[in-house]
Amino acid sequence: MLEKQFKLQENHTNVRTEAVAGVTTFMTMAYILAVNPSILSASGMDSNAVLMATAIASFIGCMCMALLANYPFALAPGLGLNAYFAYTVCGSMGYSWQFALLAVFVEGLIFIVLSLTNVREAIFNAIPLQLKKGVSVGIGLFIAFIGLQNAKLVIDSSTLVSIVDFTADFHTVGIGALLAVIGLIIISVLHIKHVKGAILIGILATWILGILCQLTGIYHIDVENGFYSLIPSWSDFDITAICLTFGQCFNFESINMNIIDFIVIIFAFLFVDMFDTLGTLIGVANKANMLDENGKLPRIKQALLADAIATSAGAVLGTSTTTTFVESSSGVAEGGRTGLSSVITGFLFLLSIFFAPIFTTIPSFATAPALIFVGFLMISAVAEIDFNDATEAIPAYLCLLCMPLMYSISEGIAVGIVSYVVINVICGKSKKITPLMYILAVLFVLKYIFL
Repeated sequence: MLEKQFKLQENHTNVRTEAVAGVTTFMTMAYILAVNPSILSASGMDSNAVLMATAIASFIGCMCMALLANYPFALAPGLGLNAYFAYTVCGSMGYSWQFALLAVFVEGLIFIVLSLTNVREAIFNAIPLQLKKGVSVGIGLFIAFIGLQNAKLVIDSSTLVSIVDFTADFHTVGIGALLAVIGLIIISVLHIKHVKGAILIGILATWILGILCQLTGIYHIDVENGFYSLIPSWSDFDITAICLTFGQCFNFESINMNIIDFIVIIFAFLFVDMFDTLGTLIGVANKANMLDENGKLPRIKQALLADAIATSAGAVLGTSTTTTFVESSSGVAEGGRTGLSSVITGFLFLLSIFFAPIFTTIPSFATAPALIFVGFLMISAVAEIDFNDATEAIPAYLCLLCMPLMYSISEGIAVGIVSYVVINVICGKSKKITPLMYILAVLFVLKYIFL
């Protein structure tokens, strides 16, 4: 049955490999179960309800990806878009969270239409192959940077970023950063020795070391500053809390709508989500060698449709935009190649409703080494960029450079596309630019002018 549905042999994989990949992806994404409720609760939403909505929306998204596209890409409410939801739409703009959910729901519907009409697929295929390689490398650098921040190895400073002072707050920040370094070494050594599940083992080992540090008094709990107990403990959790957010995007009594603002908000969600998703699909698929000789991803329409359906479903449940997660690359690095990996990840998200205190106890310094290491695996695509053709290489370079420095996959793609068009037009190579690339470049420029 599994072979027929997911074509394991055709994809040179097996149930064990897919299971390990699915668990690994979940472990690197589990932080969203804690982070998303924390962010969206700032809009007035119930945090327990958001946690449940996050878990269920992730399950739906992963199942859609598995059954429609048969890819090992996992979905969950995305970071960045949830902050825009809570702090901009519901914060500075003053709209209700019901209004914001309606905007997300409509955005999802538009995405579904765009996916069915091949618009998103056409955008994916229009991006030049060399630029796609740049996207892959950029995402690797981006998630490695996220990992360094999650481990608190890289911190804010007068020079924008700097290395942590291990001794200043050793029993909280310092020990977490040190454990992240140890975790990275564990993963690296296991990978070099070709140990299956190296990333997952590294996450668990780092977490266990953290628990031992807490028990021996090396790690101190400081809830006020975000350093919680590393030992799982059951707490009261109201499973009926989902009723507080379910279907509230249709609660028009709580929605005071300014149509102009509504359109702008939908467009903002739409623009960022579209290019974050496209960038993630390009990067992860390239790492898994899923792109064909022309740089196209088979079944891209189904993958994009799964993402769109998950977005609208998540809005109905009560969470911000659900999108394909770049952390899927950690599962791909473990050998995940089919939708069975996504099924495993999806069911773990569903189970997390009942074991939320356990999953949310996994500290960020334990998952950070996985992200840093996956960055190393993805950066290898830089060797595939043709540096002999500067008109191809420079836009790819700007793309991969801007993703981590601008802290956005979509911004990196925007810079890459605009620079590709401008450089090639000025250098007299406009014939190789597709009409859609011109349109995308203009749209990105307009975005920077008006949004």
